[in-house]
Amino acid sequence: MSHALARPADAGRKSAAPNAVVAVLALAGIVVSLMQTLVIPIVPELPKLLDASPSDTAWAVTATLLAAAVATPVVGRLGDMYGKRRMLLASIALLVSGSVVCALADSLVPMIVGRTLQGLAAAVVPLGISILRDELPADRLAGSTALMSASLGVGGALGLPSAAFIADNWDWHLLFWTSAALGVLSFLLVLAVVPASKTRTGGRFDLVGSLGLSAGLVTLLLAVSKGADWGWTSATTLGLGAAAVVILLAWGWWELRSRQPLVDLRTTARPQVLFTNLASVALGFSMFAMSLVLPQLLQLPSQTGYGLGKSMLTVGLVLAPQGLVMMAMSAVSAAVTKARGPKVTLMIGALIVASGYGLNIVLMSEVWHLILVSCIIGAGVGFTYGALPALIMGAVPESETAAANSLNTLMRSLGTSFASAIAGVVLAQMTTDFGGYALPSENGFKVVMAIGAGAALLAFAVAMFIPKQRAGAVGRPAAEDEPRLAVVKSG
Repeated sequence: MSHALARPADAGRKSAAPNAVVAVLALAGIVVSLMQTLVIPIVPELPKLLDASPSDTAWAVTATLLAAAVATPVVGRLGDMYGKRRMLLASIALLVSGSVVCALADSLVPMIVGRTLQGLAAAVVPLGISILRDELPADRLAGSTALMSASLGVGGALGLPSAAFIADNWDWHLLFWTSAALGVLSFLLVLAVVPASKTRTGGRFDLVGSLGLSAGLVTLLLAVSKGADWGWTSATTLGLGAAAVVILLAWGWWELRSRQPLVDLRTTARPQVLFTNLASVALGFSMFAMSLVLPQLLQLPSQTGYGLGKSMLTVGLVLAPQGLVMMAMSAVSAAVTKARGPKVTLMIGALIVASGYGLNIVLMSEVWHLILVSCIIGAGVGFTYGALPALIMGAVPESETAAANSLNTLMRSLGTSFASAIAGVVLAQMTTDFGGYALPSENGFKVVMAIGAGAALLAFAVAMFIPKQRAGAVGRPAAEDEPRLAVVKSG
C-alpha cells in the first residue's frame, strides 16, 4: 500500500453539494441524540416490562453511558486513520443493530446489549463535524459546524415528547423500531451523499492505549454513576475511583511514549485545546443540570406547593422549544464567531446559560416560567456548542480532527456524568416529607440551579485563558501546525 502527502486544508477541496452534506450529517446527529432520550419515558416501567428489579433495569441507561464514553475517543481516532465516513457508517450500523435488539427484547439482558450497541454510536456528531472540515470551504465551516453541534440538543429536545407520545399510545417496542428505521434512513443518505474521506493518517492503531482509556473511563464512570446506589463511601465506589486514577495515570504514561498514540497528549496540552476541554467539562455539567431539575419540577404533585403535576408528554412539550432555539441560535453563533472569534462566542454562551439558571431560581412556579428558562439556557447552549469544535479545529492539524473533536465530546459527557451524581446527592439530602415519602425540596432544586449557574460561570472563567484566535480562522490549525501535512493512503 502506497502513501502520499495530502494537500493542506483549504487547498481547493470542497464538496460538490455542501448543503446536502450538511443536512445529511445534521440528520444523523439528530437521530443519534434521539437515542439518549428514547428510553426516558419508559424508565419507571422497565422493572415491570423486563421482569427485573429497578437497580438492574438502571443498567439500560448506565450501559449506554459507558459504551458512549469508550466509543467516542476510539472511533474518532479510527476515523482519522481509516476514513471518517467509513467509521460514521459503522457507528450508524451499530445504532440500527442496537435498536433492533431492543425492539425484540422482552428481558433485561437483550435490552442491555441493545442499549450498549446504541451507545457505541455516540461518535457520530464529532465524526460529522470532522467531515465538514474536510469537505466544506472555510467560509461555510463556522455555520455548518454550529448546526451540526446543535443537532445534539435538537434530537434530545424533540425526542422526549415524541418518545412519550409513542409510549403512551402504542407498545413500547415501537420506540426502538422507530429508532431503527431512522437509523437506516441516515445510513442510506450518508452512503449516497457524503463523500469518502480524503485525509487519513494511516499507521497502526494504539490497541494498548484504547484498552487503557476504556478501562479508566469505565471504572471512573461506574464510580460516578452508581455511587449513589452503592454508597459514596462504600468499598466498591472508592475502589473503582482509586482504580480509575491509577489506570488513567498509567494510560497517560503510555500515550506519552507511544509513537502513534490514541490521543496525542502533547497536542491536548496546548492552551487552546486544554482550556477548551476544561470549559467543556464545566459546560457539560451546567447543561445537564437543567435536564435533571425541570422534568422533576413539572412532574412532582402540585400539592407540594412547587411541583406542577404534569405528565411526561407535557414535560417533553415544555422542553421541545429549547431544541428549536438551539437550532436557530447556531446561525447567530456562527456570525459572532466569524466577527469576533469562537472564544468570544463561547464566553457569551456561558453567560447566557448562567443567566438562565439565575432566572430559574426566581421563576419556577408556572409552566411558562420553565419554557422561558429552558429556551434561554438552550440559546446559551447553541452558542457554546458551535464555538467548542471551532476552537478545537483551530488548534489541531487536519489529520487529528476527528480524534480531537471526539475527545472534546467526551469531556462534555464527563461533565454531564458529574452533574448527575452531584445533583443526585443534593436532591437526596434536601428533601421534604409528602404523604410519608421523601421528595426533593424546593430549596434542593434551587441549590442545583445555583450550582448549574456556577458551573457556567466557571466555564466563562476558564474560557478567558484560551488564547485569542483570529476572527474568521475557524477550522484552520494553529500557526505551528500549518507546515504539518497529513498522510493519506492512496490506491
